[in-house]
Amino acid sequence: MNEQTKRNKKDPSQMRYGYTTGSCATAMTKAALQAVVTGQVPNEVTIFLPVGQFATFKVETSEIQGDAIMCETIKDAGDDPDATHKARIQSTVRLTDVPGIHLDGGIGVGRVTKAGLPVPVGLAAINPVPRKMITGVVQEAIDTYALERGVEVIISVPDGEEIAKKTLNGRLGILGGISILGTRGTVVPFSNSAYMASIVQALNVAKEAGCDHVVITTGGRSEKYAMKQYPDLPEESFIEMGDFVGFTLKHIARKKFSKVSLVGMMGKFSKVAQGVMMVHSKSAPISFEFLANIAQNSGVEEPLLNEILTANTASQVGEILQGNEAFFEALCKNCCYYALAHMNTQISVSTSLYAMNGDCLGKAENIEKLHEDDWYRG
Repeated sequence: MNEQTKRNKKDPSQMRYGYTTGSCATAMTKAALQAVVTGQVPNEVTIFLPVGQFATFKVETSEIQGDAIMCETIKDAGDDPDATHKARIQSTVRLTDVPGIHLDGGIGVGRVTKAGLPVPVGLAAINPVPRKMITGVVQEAIDTYALERGVEVIISVPDGEEIAKKTLNGRLGILGGISILGTRGTVVPFSNSAYMASIVQALNVAKEAGCDHVVITTGGRSEKYAMKQYPDLPEESFIEMGDFVGFTLKHIARKKFSKVSLVGMMGKFSKVAQGVMMVHSKSAPISFEFLANIAQNSGVEEPLLNEILTANTASQVGEILQGNEAFFEALCKNCCYYALAHMNTQISVSTSLYAMNGDCLGKAENIEKLHEDDWYRG
């Protein structure tokens, strides 16, 4: 890392929190309804967040649309690299003769098409907490201004359909745009919570879709290889778990799937083979001694053992031993055994290891019990 990079790298404790799409939508709903009732669009509005603090949002633009008023703010995700950072979040509000609060999604807000999500099929993808926040500020205004008419609220994100291409929404069955999300109201920089929540949602969708076999991968490339390996499985069966191996396995166990297949590459799966269940590069280094011991137990001798011990990356070890079926089968079996031990439930586990170029290095399939003789824990 050069000095310039070091200077630009922020201390996590100094990073700015941002605000969720749900908070932005709630604030603009409050602003638009206030404008409808009073005839004046506020410059800014303050709302109370689920996390227990107040936040103020600027109304960037507004527009009269017949008997409705639209207010827009620009989402600030703070120092978090969020796909929705700088997105335009709009709320269009009008009074209606139909009593009650009527909330829906407009342009750029996705619609739920698959069961298993916290929003029923057919509704706009506005999650429960943002729904409660939005209806809360509407009810507050109804009480404050003694409104006797109903209130219609339409949340829109003009660029939402394009933004959604950078998310997992399509896989989850949320079509036409992004979800309006947030349980805290704030965005924590580099938080893992959003990704972990997407894993849980993906598993829920898979279960509701009737999938009994799920395939978990560490990223897009390994998922592409997995889809070629399991062409008969539906799209919902494939889950990108990222670095969260243990977290994903635990939720698979809770959902009582019958089979799970792990598909990945040497870098992360050589850690899983040691029992490491969080495989981020900062969480655990590659143990070349462990890989050399696996190789030795598989019949590999010098000088290859020394090459393994002095390798720079796990991928390099894969290149050194490419074609050695016994080594890769042993590594895959170790992944299966640690996965079984972690889940502690009745399930069939398979593991497949791929090289960066897509060559399958080795497999261990349909393992259902821990076989002590095959399990290397050096």
